[in-house]
Amino acid sequence: MKKYLFFIATFSCLHIFAQVPDDALRTAWFTQNGTARNMSIGGTNASLGGDITSANINPAGLGMYKTSEIVLSPGITFNNNKFNYRGTDTTVKKNIFQYGPIGVVFGAGSTNKYSKWTSTAFSISVNQLASYNNHVQYSGYNNYSSFSEQYLEELVRDRADTNAALSNYIFGSSLAFRTYLIDTVLIGNQMGYKSLVPVSTGINQYYDANTQGGYHEIALGLAGNIEDKLYVGGSLVIPIIYYKKDFNYSEKDATNNPNNNFAYFNYHEISTSSGTGVGLKLGVIYKPQNNFRLGFAFHTPQLMSYRDQIRSWLTTNTEAYAGLKSESSDNLNSGNPGDRSYNLITPWRAIASASYIFSEDANVKNQKGFISADVEYVNYRGARFSEKGSNADQSLTNYYTLINNEIKDYYKGNVNIRMGGELKFDVFMVRLGGAYYGSPYSDATLKANRFIASGGIGYRNHGMFVDLGYSQVFVNDVNFPYRLNDVANTYAVQKGGYGNLMMTVGFKF
Repeated sequence: MKKYLFFIATFSCLHIFAQVPDDALRTAWFTQNGTARNMSIGGTNASLGGDITSANINPAGLGMYKTSEIVLSPGITFNNNKFNYRGTDTTVKKNIFQYGPIGVVFGAGSTNKYSKWTSTAFSISVNQLASYNNHVQYSGYNNYSSFSEQYLEELVRDRADTNAALSNYIFGSSLAFRTYLIDTVLIGNQMGYKSLVPVSTGINQYYDANTQGGYHEIALGLAGNIEDKLYVGGSLVIPIIYYKKDFNYSEKDATNNPNNNFAYFNYHEISTSSGTGVGLKLGVIYKPQNNFRLGFAFHTPQLMSYRDQIRSWLTTNTEAYAGLKSESSDNLNSGNPGDRSYNLITPWRAIASASYIFSEDANVKNQKGFISADVEYVNYRGARFSEKGSNADQSLTNYYTLINNEIKDYYKGNVNIRMGGELKFDVFMVRLGGAYYGSPYSDATLKANRFIASGGIGYRNHGMFVDLGYSQVFVNDVNFPYRLNDVANTYAVQKGGYGNLMMTVGFKF
């Protein structure tokens, strides 16, 4: 497996803490969320239109509105995570509230009989594109590497003296040095560092992370309809992201030997990341024939402004060597969290789509259903970090340049495919769908993808509609408890997945 330089540099500023390419993936690799109708058909919407979700996928679909409606979409997610870490299986469940699009669409037909514009529509909505509420937990036996080695690598690489080791790495290595998880050692006539974790005789590792938050998007959509043949539209989107991670990690001596200078260590970290930004989503839908629709949408990179904060604690028991010691970043940072502000440019994406409508009619009550498919390309390797502010620090510039180079090596662009259909029986609808999301990782040994099977029902009558949709997402992914530069990294294999249950209620006016 390839090794990547995740912990690149440490600067004199005590508030800098390590950033990894995974931070960029949270805003790019997610399954399509939307109304219950959209969920039921696998997230396929780039050429269908007529759904408030169009504002987040292909805004041209708003151009099919000739009346107005208000929409509310509450839902629940059922997480069922399964991990295998070095031969040990763990299952963790967590159910959470979520939501789809909430908003209003204003549609109106043209009053000018000489105009080619048949109708126009404007929408304002908020949608949760991705939920970060989850619980990841696994454990296993390891005689190959240790979490503590990332601190060892950092101190050795920076040729840190003992003063630097005590004070310059207050969210990690300094905590390890002060609690004797890492200590000095003489190598010939030179001072070096060693980890007191007895990896060769085996350790039991425990990983536990509770995460909260979500990726939300406010969309202001505008679209037009030209002679019920060509639909064009765009959305100004404002992403709002909040992510909180409560992380506990420990390693314990697997031999229970009371005389080998190591019993256990526990690391605890609470970090938050919040960001806002701006972007555009542009699209077009064309009807070459009455029953056939073609769609194309382009999502520009979003410019995000982030602020992260972190607090960390470490307790180490080295038995007779130094006993039980504890230290925290609060003690080394005057009670304040670590604070970092930066910018992120998210990856762009493009979607091509086609739909066939059974019994296409200007009066939707006469339509009998449809079948539709989307092909989406996401340039995962296009994410870019940069320092915030006009007074650029050269060390920070170099730091983010290295991080961005690692993103280009670690990720790749890939294709997502969505398909779905609907059969309509007067006022009732039955829907089915499916989707495949390809791996964002360039390393073929990291097996990652997401499969979706979905279905739902709908009711529409007298200006009111109620839709119920369910999607089961089957997840293949990996989770790294820590990353090292000098050896191949170990990771947990993730299976299982999560189910989404969504209800959408809407009223036309």
